[in-house]
Amino acid sequence: MDLRLRRIGFCVNDIKKGAYTYMKKTLAFVSIFILSLFSLTGCGKTAGKSSSITVIYGVIALLSAIILIGFLVREKKKYTWFSLLFFLVFIVNLSYFWLSVSNTLGMALMANRIAYLGSTFLPMTMLFIILDSTNTTYPKWLSPALSAFGAIVFLITASQGIFSFYYSSVELDTSLGYSFLVKEYGPLHLLYSVYLIGYFAVMVGFIILAITKKKTDSPSHAVVLVCSVLANIGVWTLGKTWDIEFEFLSVSYLISELFLIGLHTLISENEKLKALIKEKESVPMPIAVTAPASESIPASKVDSEKLDAFLKGIEELTNTEKLIFDAYIAHSSTKEIMASLNIKENTLKFHNKNIYGKLGVSSRKQLQEIHSIIASQNNDKTE
Repeated sequence: MDLRLRRIGFCVNDIKKGAYTYMKKTLAFVSIFILSLFSLTGCGKTAGKSSSITVIYGVIALLSAIILIGFLVREKKKYTWFSLLFFLVFIVNLSYFWLSVSNTLGMALMANRIAYLGSTFLPMTMLFIILDSTNTTYPKWLSPALSAFGAIVFLITASQGIFSFYYSSVELDTSLGYSFLVKEYGPLHLLYSVYLIGYFAVMVGFIILAITKKKTDSPSHAVVLVCSVLANIGVWTLGKTWDIEFEFLSVSYLISELFLIGLHTLISENEKLKALIKEKESVPMPIAVTAPASESIPASKVDSEKLDAFLKGIEELTNTEKLIFDAYIAHSSTKEIMASLNIKENTLKFHNKNIYGKLGVSSRKQLQEIHSIIASQNNDKTE
């Protein structure tokens, strides 16, 4: 049995609470934003009222730019799919703003084509983020294959204003105080909706598969992914049913960014914790550790029942307690553990009480000694 519990992939409960708090704030922001959208666009179609849509596009584009720049500046390690997603979201939202202020049909069509360029490849980047976050392996050819398929879909959407199979006709309307395209859909327009629905279905499928097979490093990762995809589906559906000339995908993409930032934070914290424990495990265990004699447990006085209870207690540890247990075996200091898990001393004491109770020990010293005894016995059996 590997007493170091090599699988350290689960985030601690304290980080999960932070994720849930982040998601609550995100949902609150989204709710307020959508209500604001109702108030700005739902009460009559006067020029002054509807021109606020241009402001909304501008604010969304600005937020997307801030998120992109902040991510690139903060993250020294390269996260290709995250970076690409944030870049594409910025391009799409900037294009929507550009379209809303266009004064010619040619300019509006160009802005719309660029928006479709980003929107076509955004689902692909989100899918690969989900695959990587759920530790799902995939063949190397999948990325170029999906990119090629996306390029074909984009070429079809980019035919607007040139051929009639995506838009059979298109005109520019500026009567409401902002610019938007009045379109008659062609025979291939349905393809893009099927394209998005297909990606949404695949995303949900992989998330469900990851949850059932416990491939995610933490249940909170799955929660964030589910919220992100469902929010996209919900906002996209709202845009299809709400009769207003507004690109709801801009809101959907912003929601995705907010949720995926939370996911990225969880993953980063997990990686830091893994690195700390790996570093400590690579350090040779000390031959002797000075401690009060009352805490020491000679090997001869540790009966088999106590060892069995210790092993059984390990199986009963929660995800957080397993991480702390591994850190103790790796001889991490109290300060290092609190810093890595982002918890306070009282929280660590609370976990210690539960760990010691389940393992049948009274201190970290006894925990390490019994672990050494069991490890020594296992080594003797293998020799």
